[in-house]
Parts: sequence; structure tokens; C-alpha cells
Amino acid sequence: MNEQIRAREVRLVGPEGEQVGIVPLERALQLAADVDLDLVEVAPMARPPVCKLMDFGKFKYESALKAREARRNQQQTVIKEMKLRPKIDPHDYETKKGHVVRFLKAGDKVKVTIMFRGREQSRPELGYRLLRRLESEISELGYVEAAPKQDGRNMIMVLAPHRATKAAAAAATASRGGPRERAADGSVAPEAGETAAAGDTGTTVETSGQ
Repeated sequence: MNEQIRAREVRLVGPEGEQVGIVPLERALQLAADVDLDLVEVAPMARPPVCKLMDFGKFKYESALKAREARRNQQQTVIKEMKLRPKIDPHDYETKKGHVVRFLKAGDKVKVTIMFRGREQSRPELGYRLLRRLESEISELGYVEAAPKQDGRNMIMVLAPHRATKAAAAAATASRGGPRERAADGSVAPEAGETAAAGDTGTTVETSGQ
């Protein structure tokens, strides 16, 4: 920047983005001084390097604001886990499906794990049918991001919210004044009246930009 530039000549860009052309460094510095702006290298590897006339202090301030806004808009994708047994009781199934629905409505992904024990391992179709049933019953809110796959004694499927579902969740979060508070381990603190059965759910966090 300014006197730190070592090139003999530069390709100069004006404060409004207009092309001035290739000029000696001394001339570029004089033009910058005349309009009380800085001469800033924006493409130092070019030959000759490209320099622009700008208010560098203002540029840094605006860049910091943009970076802060980008971090604010960065959305964390939470992956919840719901565990089921292949011969789950109908009432338990509806309860756990309700958890899945709530997670998707909150904009979270859900890893659904079917746990096989003993002779159940010889009947993987039971778990597959259960996962497909769940898929069809939550189709208005989400879709299958990772198809059912056997993993040792478990069968795993990952559900993700539709874009519209995620957008509605983000809008609801914004109207409440921001994301829910997270504990030190990255889990989301339950809202009033919200509980989760031990061993039923787990939480991991991915970060993505919108």
C-alpha cells in the first residue's frame, strides 16, 4: 500500500472502478495524494501489479462488517439421532416419529438408527420396512439424504429437512431473537417442557453457510 509498493509502474484503477491505465508508480502515488486516497495493490501478482485508489480505512471497516454479517448468517446444521428397534411398539414408534418431525421442523438433520439384537440380525428387511415407512410419513417435511445402509448390528438412514422447512425454521429462530443456547458439548438446550428419553437421541453439529 502507498510507499510500500515496490513496482516501477502499475495498472491503475480509479476509485469508481474506472481504468486509468499503466502509469509510473510516482504518478499513481501523486494521483492518490491529490484526491486524499490510498494506493492499494489489489492484484500484486499481475504484471504490472494492479492498484486501486481507495479509502483503505473505510475499506477495512466495510470488509469487517461484511465478515461479521457472514458469520451471523452462517447456519449450523445439527444432526440428531433417533434409535428404534425393528419390532418397536406402535405407541413408541409414534412417539419417536414425533421427535423426528420436531427435529426436521427445527431445521435439523436426523440420523435414524435401527438396532438389531440376537436373531433380529437375520431379518434386516424388518428394519428396512420401518425406515421406508418413516420416510413416507415425514415426506412433507424432509427427504432421505442417505439411504438405509447396514452398519454392523445397526441399519442407518439420514433424513434432512426440505429447503422450505429449513427456511421456516430459520425464520422462526430469527423471530425468537436468535438460535437456542447450546451447551458446552454442542447440544441444544431443551426448551421449556421439552425432554428426551435417555439413549434415544444424540446431537452432532455441522457448520454451513447459507
